Amino acid sequence: MKPLFSGSYLPDDVAFLVTLLPPQPPIEVAEKEALIQSGARHYSEMLSPETVPSAAYQAIFNQACTDNGTRMAQDCLNLAALIAQRQAGEITLVSLLRGGTPVGVILTRLLRACWGRQVRHYSVSIVRDRGLDTVALHYILAQGAAPESIVFLDGWTGKGVIARELKTTIDTFNRKHNTAINSGLYTLVDLAGASAGAASSLDYLIPCSILNATVSGLISRSVLSPTLGPQDFHGCVYYTHLAPADVSLWFVDEITATALALYKQNGWREPAEQNNTPPENTPTEDAAHFLHRTQTEYAIADINLIKPGLGEATRVLLRRAPRLLLLRDANAPEVAHLRHLAAEKCVPIKEDPRLPYQAVSLIRSSTDG
Repeated sequence: MKPLFSGSYLPDDVAFLVTLLPPQPPIEVAEKEALIQSGARHYSEMLSPETVPSAAYQAIFNQACTDNGTRMAQDCLNLAALIAQRQAGEITLVSLLRGGTPVGVILTRLLRACWGRQVRHYSVSIVRDRGLDTVALHYILAQGAAPESIVFLDGWTGKGVIARELKTTIDTFNRKHNTAINSGLYTLVDLAGASAGAASSLDYLIPCSILNATVSGLISRSVLSPTLGPQDFHGCVYYTHLAPADVSLWFVDEITATALALYKQNGWREPAEQNNTPPENTPTEDAAHFLHRTQTEYAIADINLIKPGLGEATRVLLRRAPRLLLLRDANAPEVAHLRHLAAEKCVPIKEDPRLPYQAVSLIRSSTDG
């Protein structure tokens, strides 16, 4: 296996359990989409090129940090408190790269500083239809982590697909190896009602959801390369060419500092025990009903072509072939970055006040004209 590394974070912040791969042959978005939807290639086998964000887009990220940094910091405190309350002894945070990695770094720091807990933080790959990287899971246990100490962490849920993928992998792993790892997924924002614990279920703009590698330790999305053997971690590429634009460490430093200031200012009362987010935060329309209505209204056969929520909608505009961007309020500041990306890619925008989310991206089907 390749030596562990922390990307552009500090060594104490995280250990990425991935195999570092050489730069992958670039595959343009249109070609990648055709290969995925035809079944010729799985999405995890290909990477689209990542470039330095434009100055205008970087400014939108900076504004998102200004607007929502304090809210994210408070949510990180709330989530850290919930984990500290539920977990006895040492805590092993396992964030799902890349969306969970910045959150994992921040929670690691807060659990140590505010609750005095011993925390290890690993970031591992999970792939839809392929599962969590169990080689990485075996490694974590081999380092002495108790199975009951493991807490899985991500930034948000959309339709709950990854939460279900995680449960399937962990349930199978537990049966096979006679372990009792908790398959619950903790998130900052749980739009799908699929998390074991979350700080919110309101669809707000988590600033780090706007960027890709430059806010995630300079690593790519995970890749299942044919060069990987059965005992290798899932792969990723380390984007050193993006280093001049990297804000990964700056971002977690800023959110951590804000959270520590809030903790010092307000003290802390343990939150009431709960299985999930407060009912008053539930989206105004049932997610299953929304998905069914959208499939019918837009004649979408594959539910994977519907990506609800600000985080998932952003990912589509950054690295997929979007067909249409749906916005609940096209003038809301939370969707400024989406309007910018849609204009760059000539993606039509439709305002739909019925949306239970702030934004939804529809991916272009290979059968579309």
